[in-house]
Amino acid sequence: MQALSFLPDSFEEYEDLRALLDEGARWFDTRSLASVEVRGRKFDIYMASVGSTDPRAPAVAFFGGIHGLERIGSRLVLEYMRSLISRLAWDDLLIQLLDSVRIYCCPIVNPGGMWAATRANPRGVDLMRNAPQNADARVPLLAGGQRVGAWLPWYRGRAGEPMEPEAAALLRVVETQLAARPLSFALDCHSGYGWSDSIWFPYARTRKQMPHLPEMYALKNMFEHAHPHHGYTFEPQSHQYLLHGDLWDYAYDHTPSPNVFLPMTLELGSWLWIKKNPRQLFSRQGMFNPVKAHRTARVLRRHANLLDFLAHAAFSSSRWLPRGNGRELLLQSALDHWYRPERA
Repeated sequence: MQALSFLPDSFEEYEDLRALLDEGARWFDTRSLASVEVRGRKFDIYMASVGSTDPRAPAVAFFGGIHGLERIGSRLVLEYMRSLISRLAWDDLLIQLLDSVRIYCCPIVNPGGMWAATRANPRGVDLMRNAPQNADARVPLLAGGQRVGAWLPWYRGRAGEPMEPEAAALLRVVETQLAARPLSFALDCHSGYGWSDSIWFPYARTRKQMPHLPEMYALKNMFEHAHPHHGYTFEPQSHQYLLHGDLWDYAYDHTPSPNVFLPMTLELGSWLWIKKNPRQLFSRQGMFNPVKAHRTARVLRRHANLLDFLAHAAFSSSRWLPRGNGRELLLQSALDHWYRPERA
């Protein structure tokens, strides 16, 4: 017990979040989705929301910190919250948007893992592989999700057991606050894969197409026309690899018809940061985050447009959501773009 006294009681991102919740208390509706304990410390999973109270209003949710080592994702959502607080004091256009849209922010889904500097939660479970469904084809060894044990990475948890409290809390938010609406988006901010930044969408469990492929293709085209130099690779996650237990696949598949729920994962390519500063390889944090202050600032600036775009797309959904023959044409274009035969 004496050794525990040398461990910090909290961590920077968690204290930053608490300060923002206090600063934004006049605007944010804040609640704890769940509490987790790790080595005598207790952390709440906080969700802040602002905007329309109409349960049928479109909504957009931003998540970060599902993997405890990927702090840059949490920082991105925290910076968006900071921007909202600042703009709510003077930005009439933002206030008009929030009259019609609900925005949710959950920057630290896995506070126990972030405090302990682990990818997994305090029980050693990789939350992004914790849903019960299995992929319908071969997944990468270990990385696709394994049940051997928590002593290996990418542990899914034991078969048949309830999902971890962090994963269950996230899915309850999706079920009650997002998927219950006619239209909602989710953006989950991660880091650590590849040389470039990617936006991934379902599926991760199968190479089959998601039913709302036309809507996702319309969203992609709008973003590219609005921000032609964005640099993202926008594609189904299955184009990279399959995995068991993906939370967003599970949430998407349990969305009641005819509601449209479009979950996306922002995967920040950390290999480029390592290339520019190879010494980061010797730091667990450095493998998943831009260590240099100027690179961190650049990342936070670079992706703000994406978060703002999703809020505006939700607000303007009646102008772009595909319907009728237009939807069929978009479906064919989406199939040609993402599933053309030469990909096979």
